[in-house]
Amino acid sequence: MDPSALRAEFAVFEQFAYLNAGTCGPLSGASVKAVGDILAQAGVEGRGPTYFGATLDTGARLREAYAQLLGASVDDVALTTCTSEGIVRVLGALDLQPGDEVLTSDEEHPGLQGPLGAARAQRGIEIRVVPFAQIAATVRPETKLVACSHVSWINGRVVPDLSGTGHVPVLLDGAQGIGAVPTDVTTLGCAFYAGSGQKWLCGPVGSGMLWVAPEWSDRLRASGPTYLNLENPSAGLDAVPRAGAARHDASALSLETTAAAMAALDVLGGAGWAHVHERAATLAAALADGLAERGRAAAPRDRTTLVSWQDDDPASTRVALADAGVIIRDLPGTGLLRASVGAWNDASDIERLLSALP
Repeated sequence: MDPSALRAEFAVFEQFAYLNAGTCGPLSGASVKAVGDILAQAGVEGRGPTYFGATLDTGARLREAYAQLLGASVDDVALTTCTSEGIVRVLGALDLQPGDEVLTSDEEHPGLQGPLGAARAQRGIEIRVVPFAQIAATVRPETKLVACSHVSWINGRVVPDLSGTGHVPVLLDGAQGIGAVPTDVTTLGCAFYAGSGQKWLCGPVGSGMLWVAPEWSDRLRASGPTYLNLENPSAGLDAVPRAGAARHDASALSLETTAAAMAALDVLGGAGWAHVHERAATLAAALADGLAERGRAAAPRDRTTLVSWQDDDPASTRVALADAGVIIRDLPGTGLLRASVGAWNDASDIERLLSALP
C-alpha cells in the first residue's frame, strides 16, 4: 500500500484535515468521474436498455464486493440504501409479538433506536436497554432479538463476544464496522448485519447492504418486494420474491449510486483491505495518544477507527475546528467530540487537529 497514492485519490485533503468518515467518508475522484461519465452518456443516449443493463451488471458487482468484505456468500447479501434500511427490513420481517423482548444497548445510534421505538409503538414489543459491554450476558428467556452495534458510534468499542446470546438471533448495526475494521459475519455470531456504503467504504449516500444468515433466509419474509425483487415480474400477482437476500434489495438503486460505490471499493481494494484496516487503526491510536499527552483522554475504546473525547462545548469547538480546516463531528447529548480516522489520513491531519484544539 502506498499511503500517499491512496490519499491523492481524495481531493478533499488538498484543503482539509477530513476526519469524519463515521458520518460520510471522503469521496474519491474515481467515484466522481464514474457518476459524471454515466450522466453524460445518459444525457446523450437516454436511459434505455444500455443504461438498465449496466445498472444490473454494476449492482451484481457491488453485491459481490460487499459479500467479500463481509466474508459471506453473495447469495446472502442484499443491496440497500443505508444501515437503517437494513434494520427496518429485518424488524419488519421478524414475527415479533406483543410482549416479546428486544435487547439493545445504551450506546446505540438513532438509526437503530428509531426503528426499535417504532416497532414498540406499532407492535407492542418490549425494549430493554443494558450497558453495551453487557449486551451478550443479559439475554433471558423472554428475549427474542438482540439488536446493537458492531462498533459503538460513541466511542469505538467493539461489541463483546456474542456467544452468550445462545439461540437468540442478533441484529448488528455495522455502520461503524464494515470498511473500518476487519469483518467476518460468520464468526461474529450474528444472524443479520446491516451496513453503510457511504461511511468507511467511501461510497455515495444511498448505498449500503444487509447480510442475512443462510439459516434465516427462508424465515425472513420479504416486506415489500417490487419489480427488481421478483423472480419473474411478468407473473403479475403470482410473482414470487427472488431467492436469497436479493428479495430484500432496495426497491430502486440508480446506476449512478452503484457505480460510484463500486469505484470507491476499487480504490480501497486496490490499496489492500488488510493495509487499509491496519493503517486506520494505527493512526486512530496515535490520535488517542496525542490527546492524552494534551490532557484530553479519549473515551474508552478498542482498536478501531473512532476516537472520542470530552469537551466543554462540543458544538462550538466543532465549528471552530471547521474554521481551521479540520472536519470532525460532535455527538449531541454526550458532551463528546469524535474524530473518524481512515487509511486516507496521515500524521499531518492528526497534528492539525491537535494543534487547532482550543
